[in-house]
Amino acid sequence: MTEAASPPGRPRAGVIDGPATERATSVLAPNPSPMTLDGTNTWIVAEPDGRSAVVIDPGPLDEGHLRKVIAAVEESGRRVALTLLTHGHADHSAGAARFAELTGTPVRALDPAFRLGGEGLIAGQAVEVDGLVLRVVATPGHTHDSLSFHIPADGAVLTGDTVLGRGTTMVSHPDGDLGDYLDSLRRLRSMTVDDGVRTVLPGHGPVLRDAQGAIDYYLVHRAKRLAEVETAVEDGLRTPAEVVARVYADVDRTLWPAAEQSVRAQLEYLRGHGLIE
Repeated sequence: MTEAASPPGRPRAGVIDGPATERATSVLAPNPSPMTLDGTNTWIVAEPDGRSAVVIDPGPLDEGHLRKVIAAVEESGRRVALTLLTHGHADHSAGAARFAELTGTPVRALDPAFRLGGEGLIAGQAVEVDGLVLRVVATPGHTHDSLSFHIPADGAVLTGDTVLGRGTTMVSHPDGDLGDYLDSLRRLRSMTVDDGVRTVLPGHGPVLRDAQGAIDYYLVHRAKRLAEVETAVEDGLRTPAEVVARVYADVDRTLWPAAEQSVRAQLEYLRGHGLIE
């Protein structure tokens, strides 16, 4: 993850811990770090007049956080009906099994390894709960199992780690794939034109009120990084660590291990397209 000099996407001021749109509310998990930013955003999504809620990404295995999520749902006069995962990284999914125990509800995910008492998720399908409609969007790349969830009624998309509220994300090589990631960004970009998506509800960081601007920044950033990695290889740098030291010199060194994963993905992409040997 890196920081943009001028944050793209018109991020909403302040940490998300409360309502973000008419249907989506965040409960911030207590797991801040350079990788997770302020912490994981656990999303509660429900129709304004509905009595059932969907929880997306329960977050880490933290009993206090899980019970806080349940309390937030109950205080709104609702019950948890279903849990969904954007992907299987522990900061999003480790609490899912315990959350399922506490609520008696199923967990649905793309990867069968993370499903509990529920069916899988398929790109394009609509998940409907008490009037709420969530559309499943395949956004692989950060990981192979990354999904986003479109809330048509809010003009919003929950992006997990595919688009963050601050900085940029990594491609989790070898599980993730840069070609897939670029396709996913283009898919999300098309939704800002074809499906009225205006708002990004990320897995970490603030709400982005200009979805198109944020995704355009991501695409430009990725093209710039690829060009820098290609130049570094042409200049004789060979190992991912060498490339990171040059290309990511402006990034906090605590993030270099994650940057190295992204560099491995970029090198694989460049070789696959015949741009480097």
